[in-house]
Amino acid sequence: MKHYVGLDVSLKETAICVVDENGVVIREGKALSEPEAIVAWLNESGLPIVKIGIEIGGLARWLYSELRAAGLHAVCIDPRRLRGVTKTMPIKTDRNDARAIAQVMRVGWYTVVHIKGDVSQELRMLLNNRKTLLIKQIDIENEIRGVLRVFGLKLSGRIPQATFEQQTNELTDGHPRLAAMLRPMLVARAALREQYGVLHKMVLEIVRREPTCQRLMTIPGVGALTAITFLTTIDDPDRFQRSRDVGAHLGLTPRKYASGETDRNGAISRCGDVMLRTILYQAALALLTRTKRWSALKAWGVRVAKRRGLRRAVVAVARKLAIVMHRIWADGSEFRWTREEATA
Repeated sequence: MKHYVGLDVSLKETAICVVDENGVVIREGKALSEPEAIVAWLNESGLPIVKIGIEIGGLARWLYSELRAAGLHAVCIDPRRLRGVTKTMPIKTDRNDARAIAQVMRVGWYTVVHIKGDVSQELRMLLNNRKTLLIKQIDIENEIRGVLRVFGLKLSGRIPQATFEQQTNELTDGHPRLAAMLRPMLVARAALREQYGVLHKMVLEIVRREPTCQRLMTIPGVGALTAITFLTTIDDPDRFQRSRDVGAHLGLTPRKYASGETDRNGAISRCGDVMLRTILYQAALALLTRTKRWSALKAWGVRVAKRRGLRRAVVAVARKLAIVMHRIWADGSEFRWTREEATA
């Protein structure tokens, strides 16, 4: 008889549930959130395991790789679909969550989450760390602006990064107590800015050595950050049979509601990776508003903007960019500026 396992992973312990093909709970328990402990628990049962379900989360990718290496058929599943099952439970516990995961593995009502390779994971952590330092730096700058505003001192408008500290010191020149309060903030900002520069330089060096990024950067509006974010998010272009599926995967296609006589399209779904979707939006905006050289892609976006407005046009161009970037990555080509080049 076939058996299915659900793992509800937390930092210290993992709740485990084993069900048979009829949905009957065969065994339940807990083990340390370590691959060796989970494998030992499953081996003690002596049951033939068909699939092991793990809800994607902090430790899920690591456990998935280790369980696969141990010869077990582990699968990471999307929590959004699983939530449709667990939200109906009147009592939510780790034990019940493990039961729910085991049951959805049995009936096949789950969506598999792609697990990226180690290189893509490391690059994504680099991008996340870079973004974190940038956000903290901006938070400190906004806090300094707010403190100065209370005393009628204004740091308004766009101030160059290199002169922010100098202008702050000039404004607080006649306020020694205020200057002493802001000095630690400026020191922290300088440290964040320095370390952000270190990580940003690492990103640029990786892009410079990566031939796929160089090809993607032949697309107008696509820079180093957009190219490497696309690489780390998609990870493997062969995941998608059609390039146009990438737009839906990143949440850049409209929702649809059709029931009875009602049939309407909504806003974009916004599912998938938030970082890449945001960066593609910025790249599309740059393509439409800042790129001077015309291309078939820009001409199409301008026509959409005239009919539907700039904001919708930017979203449409962002979806097109995702499709074009995937096709360039998949077939090893470069961006074709004219329609004649594209059909040649």
